[in-house]
Amino acid sequence: MPRDSSADGEPGVRITSEIGPLESVLCHTPGPELGVLTPANRERYLFNDLLDLEQATHEHSRMKAVLERFADVHEIADLLEETFEVPEARRYLLEHRPDVAEETSPDLSAEEWVRVFIEGEESSGGALASFLSEAGYTLPPLPNLFFLRDPAMVIGEQVVVASMQHRVRWTEEVILRAVFTHHPLLSNEGILYDGAEEGRLNTSIEGGDVHVLRDDVVAVGISERTSAAGIDTLRRVLFRETDVTELFAVLMPRHRTSIHLDMIFTMVDRELCCAYAPYFRGPKRLPVLHMRASDDEIHERPDLLEALSDVGMDLEPIYCGGSEATHQEREQWASGCNLFAVAPGRVLAYDRNEHTLRALEEEGGLRVVEAVDFLTGDEELEDGERAVITFEGSELVRGGGGPRCMTLPLRRGQVSW
Repeated sequence: MPRDSSADGEPGVRITSEIGPLESVLCHTPGPELGVLTPANRERYLFNDLLDLEQATHEHSRMKAVLERFADVHEIADLLEETFEVPEARRYLLEHRPDVAEETSPDLSAEEWVRVFIEGEESSGGALASFLSEAGYTLPPLPNLFFLRDPAMVIGEQVVVASMQHRVRWTEEVILRAVFTHHPLLSNEGILYDGAEEGRLNTSIEGGDVHVLRDDVVAVGISERTSAAGIDTLRRVLFRETDVTELFAVLMPRHRTSIHLDMIFTMVDRELCCAYAPYFRGPKRLPVLHMRASDDEIHERPDLLEALSDVGMDLEPIYCGGSEATHQEREQWASGCNLFAVAPGRVLAYDRNEHTLRALEEEGGLRVVEAVDFLTGDEELEDGERAVITFEGSELVRGGGGPRCMTLPLRRGQVSW
């Protein structure tokens, strides 16, 4: 097993902002589990389209290579394999997936178990299923796992295990619960909320909706993936057990392009954010409910930016797609808002969203740098320079997410506000 990261007396995880200097991050490189997708079942697995695995893997590897210039990058499959070597963790994983434990040999190695949990275990079915060419799984594959933001989140030095809205992603909760509980690299101050044990059908929380904006401020989307009951549960534990005193809940539209808050809003720097204009200005702007630890009232606010200003976070929006409505809509569909910060003023983005990149450059002062030039050293960043590092995402974007969706930050440095 790797060296216990708590050996220095600090937990292995700490997140108090969306933009603090990235120190460690968890990812999952897309693999054979994507092969389960067909035109007939893609919607059941929550995909808009089929992905080419070779190209998706290439694009993801380029993103990881950039991340490695800033932080330690861990693969969930590696940590899960090491977690399977812990007897208590192995028991937990198998007890929570008894369908697999009953039909699969108990003598599998840790590596083989990881394959089963991620790539799935195909069921032999029966004569009728075979005759009708029906495929089935004792445990479904996890083609969404490369969107690792959703099944868990770090808040302060504690962890929230998501309660996923759709059954095809429930195994992800179990995996993340196991590694955060048993892997020393992810040592933490405890599980704030355990979605893997949540049994209420109306209670869901997913990481794409949860933004730790400051050590005392969290914004959450009430979306098709995160319910009001889920946010109520989160609010209680945050106010009781963390430094969070302000919670803002954004009332999201039920639309496929805005399944999570990070599809319409992400942080760029202390005073900059990227946002989808129709939801932040004009008649379609999204209302916000403000909840405070100091009282039990729910305060209605007209929009998130105005609400954040009241707690000392004055954000200037840079609009995804620039100033034209057609470009805004097209690039929001292509995850143009879904940026991931590696430091204040330094973000990763898909290179396809040219109007968003131009707005970041002209309005936010971020120099656009292609990943390949950054990695080869042809382009270097000056100390403190703002930049957006771009990489190809023509295949990854077919899954319905961007750089923030594909990263689960474990530890960030502090930011002075």
